[in-house]
Amino acid sequence: MGDELAGSPKDRFLTVYGRKPVLEALGDPDLRVDKVILADTARGPAAAEIQRAAKAAGVQVQRASAHRVKVLAGNGKQDQGVLADVVAPRMRALAAALDDRRPPARLLLLDGITTPANVGMILRTATAAGLSGVIVPRRGVAALDPMVVKSSAGVAFRAPVLRCGSAREAAEMLVEAGYSLFALGASAGTSVFDVELPQRSAFVLGGETEGVGEAVAELVTEWVSIPMPGDVESLNVSAAAAVLSFELVRRGVS
Repeated sequence: MGDELAGSPKDRFLTVYGRKPVLEALGDPDLRVDKVILADTARGPAAAEIQRAAKAAGVQVQRASAHRVKVLAGNGKQDQGVLADVVAPRMRALAAALDDRRPPARLLLLDGITTPANVGMILRTATAAGLSGVIVPRRGVAALDPMVVKSSAGVAFRAPVLRCGSAREAAEMLVEAGYSLFALGASAGTSVFDVELPQRSAFVLGGETEGVGEAVAELVTEWVSIPMPGDVESLNVSAAAAVLSFELVRRGVS
C-alpha cells in the first residue's frame, strides 16, 4: 500500500486557473502557492502582472505550451493561459488517513456530485462542523477547481479533503477498515437523528439526479432519512450535508 499512502502530487494541491484566481492566490498571505505555470503564448500586461505577483510571493513561474496548460487545468476555455498549484495542507490520500494510528471517526463520502457549487458548499459546511474528512473521489465528482473554491468561500483550500480514485473504491476501503456506511434516502425508516452510530462511520452523499450509485449502494450498511414534515420531497445535497454535519456536532462526535 506504500504508493497509495504516498498519494499523488494532486493529493497535495488544489489547482486554480485563470488570471484573477491565480493573482488572488498569490496575494493571499494565508496560502502557500507551490508554483505557477504560464503558457508560453502569454504575453503583455496580464502575464507581466502575474510574474510580478509570483516574484513578490517568492513563487517559481514555469513556462509551458498553451496546450499543456489546458491539459493541466482540465478546462480548455477558461484557463487564460495560467494556473497555480496551491498547497492544501489538510488534503491527502484516503489510504493515508485510514492508516493513521487513530483514523477519522466520522467521514463524508461524495458519490456522483457533479455540481461544483454543491461540492464547495459541502466542503465549507464540513470544515465548519469540524469533521475530520470529506472523501472527494477523482472520478465521478466535480473537479476541485476555482468554482468549487469560490463556492466554499475559499475554505476548500484548508478543508480536510481525502482523495481516492472512485466512490466505489472508497467504499471498499472503508468497509475493509471497519467503517459502517450510512446513506441518505428519502424513504428510509430510520431518522438520521435517531440512528445508532458505531465508532467508525461514513456517510454517503449521492449525486444531484441519481442519488447514491448502485456500485456504492451495494456496500451500504444502513439507509437513513432526514425527517421532513413539510410537503417537500427532498433537500439539495449540500443542505442535507449541513443537516448531517451539525447533527454530528450536536452528538459531540466528528
